[in-house]
Amino acid sequence: MSDRIMTSSRQRRGSRIAPSASESFFSTRSHEPSVDAASPSGTESHSHDQHYVPPWTEPYIIGVAGPSGSGKTSVASRIIQEINTPWTVLLSLDNFYKPLTEEERKLAYQSKWDFDTPDSIDLDLVYECVKSLKEGRKTQIPIYSFEKHNRTDRSVPVYGANVIVVEGIYALYSEKLNNLMNMKIYVDTDLDICLARRLNRDILHRGRDLAGVIQQWNDFVKPNAERYVKPTMRVADLIVPRGSENTIGINMLIRHIKKQLALKSQAHIEQIEKLTGKLDLSTHPNLKTLEQTNQTRGIYTILLNKRTERDDFIFYFDRIATTLISRALELTEYTPVTITTPLAEMTTVKSTSEVIAVNIIRSGDCFMHSLRKTLPEIAIGKLLIQSDSTTGEPQLHAESLPRDIAQKGTKVLLMDAQIISGAAVIMAIQVLTDHGVRPENITVVTYLAMDVGLGRVLRAFKGVNVVVGQVGKASEMDEKPWFRKRFIDEMYFGT
Repeated sequence: MSDRIMTSSRQRRGSRIAPSASESFFSTRSHEPSVDAASPSGTESHSHDQHYVPPWTEPYIIGVAGPSGSGKTSVASRIIQEINTPWTVLLSLDNFYKPLTEEERKLAYQSKWDFDTPDSIDLDLVYECVKSLKEGRKTQIPIYSFEKHNRTDRSVPVYGANVIVVEGIYALYSEKLNNLMNMKIYVDTDLDICLARRLNRDILHRGRDLAGVIQQWNDFVKPNAERYVKPTMRVADLIVPRGSENTIGINMLIRHIKKQLALKSQAHIEQIEKLTGKLDLSTHPNLKTLEQTNQTRGIYTILLNKRTERDDFIFYFDRIATTLISRALELTEYTPVTITTPLAEMTTVKSTSEVIAVNIIRSGDCFMHSLRKTLPEIAIGKLLIQSDSTTGEPQLHAESLPRDIAQKGTKVLLMDAQIISGAAVIMAIQVLTDHGVRPENITVVTYLAMDVGLGRVLRAFKGVNVVVGQVGKASEMDEKPWFRKRFIDEMYFGT
């Protein structure tokens, strides 16, 4: 692409321990393209220093600059709409104006304060916010009121940005901010057209009067555009004349951005696959597999039988879920305590750990009933992580976590009914660690898991514990295809 764009589921249903592929409700085709056939059983042959790098610590950062009224906001909005990527953040420099004193606000109300000089915008704060997002930290974005001519006492928390679009007249003015960007765009529009657009915006949406807008244009906006804004065109990678009207140029730009994001997604998938290695799951100290008794095998049979009614499926999954949760709670901290019984004193133990559950929507929600029965007052967080339908890349769509999740001594149960590739769980653990939770305080609770996915999780986060009901080997997928297709949440919720 050229450097410049100049144009435009209660009753047992059978005695078989596990159904054959023909009796189950699964095809033999894998639905997880990122799961390979390499079995992680045996001794570990790879190094122990592999780490997971989430996509939001390598966000694609785009700067969009141009004179006031040039159409840069429309171009930025079009980019966000067309790339359709979760957790795309638009940072408007309009929210980064420096707070004004009482005297300065009086001048602003009289249209005598210069909002168009580089010094009027806190570019250092913009840089710190973008840098914080690039490092994967939760960041508070300020909110500016144009009616009050001051920054409000509210802010917007942003976390997990995959794409960051920095938009404003001075988006390309700061050299250190430019160094964080992957692409720099300048929207070039005739200043007379910019004036017409500014009149419409300021009078209709910002409560200004006509005379004041024109005075501000002549005294500040136009001179600063020519002196400070237009020279930033020189650092732009792409120049888009005529703003949003330049459909040909914008379409070329969007195709280029989509190509770069596709390469970024592929690199993320390849990084997850590199976590696949030979790991002896049978002796791994952090992996706790339920003892295979007649009870657990019987429930396994019922849950896999395609003739099982949904009410029965729910009943038996709740039973096994309660067992899994109880096993996970064995990993929390207990302390000796002496109590008085009706007959005598007794020394026993009690739990000293605060426990919080985090469900990966919606597979983890299958544990909700059992969680509430086991721990009625437990705080529960939610993570929505879904795989892209075309690339298979896991994407974080939403997160809602209890405020005290990182409190010292708090144990977190991360719930997911099935682990296949392990990508969603790895991403979920990363979200928790980003919020201050130590890996050794996290226990993943799952029912069905493939060895490949488990291996990746345990390699990516050495301190994390995993409690699992049944483990499927990649080498046995022709006989046990149910391990690589998500079905528990579909049966549990009936959709």
